[in-house]
Amino acid sequence: MPLPPAIEPATRISIIVPTLNEAGGIADTLRPLQGLRARGHQVIVVDGGSADGTVELVRALADDVIASEPGRARQQNAGAGTATGDVLLFLHADTRLPADADRRVIDGLTASGRGWGRFDVRLSGRHPLLRVVERMIGWRSRVTGIATGDQAIFVRRDWFHRAGGFPQIPLMEDVALSKSLRRLGPPLCLAEPVLTSSRRWESRGVVRTIVLMWRLRAEYALGADPANLAERYR
Repeated sequence: MPLPPAIEPATRISIIVPTLNEAGGIADTLRPLQGLRARGHQVIVVDGGSADGTVELVRALADDVIASEPGRARQQNAGAGTATGDVLLFLHADTRLPADADRRVIDGLTASGRGWGRFDVRLSGRHPLLRVVERMIGWRSRVTGIATGDQAIFVRRDWFHRAGGFPQIPLMEDVALSKSLRRLGPPLCLAEPVLTSSRRWESRGVVRTIVLMWRLRAEYALGADPANLAERYR
């Protein structure tokens, strides 16, 4: 397969953030992106019907705020449909990018000739097992070529459309997109971590969450219905 055209230095990134009742922490995610906006990159918030004031909080911190039916896949596809950047970066509402994320993404894609990738992950909590979880996520991703949403997936816009975007499923949409992108080429694995909230792990129990997530991914790989998996995840 021929390599994609080189990324130009003036490449713009569109950062797409799906939200649903994230007033408690969304400002902390968006404030660090203001430096990226000042450098010409685009921040798009796609709200799925928040009732807690999220939309009002984000208006001054984003270039575009659009409404969508709820569902992370649907919201992220809606953001991609309005994005003007050459590279799309999908950022969860509880995940923070490093300050130089734009340079790392653009330089990495240019040097590698790849069309998509992801960051490593650092979880916010202090529990010792969370350090194990971080390493497991990075190791699994490097071995399988699959990324999860917590890793801030980024992709050239043309590759995203060639892959068909996120499939309209209620869970594992990031895994499904990764599989489609992997057919076009391997991911760029950036060692610089994004910081993502460990609230999911801490509220449910770290060990219990590890077992649950690996079990859900295994069942999805074996053909389980994503809707049934989503009910169990919740």
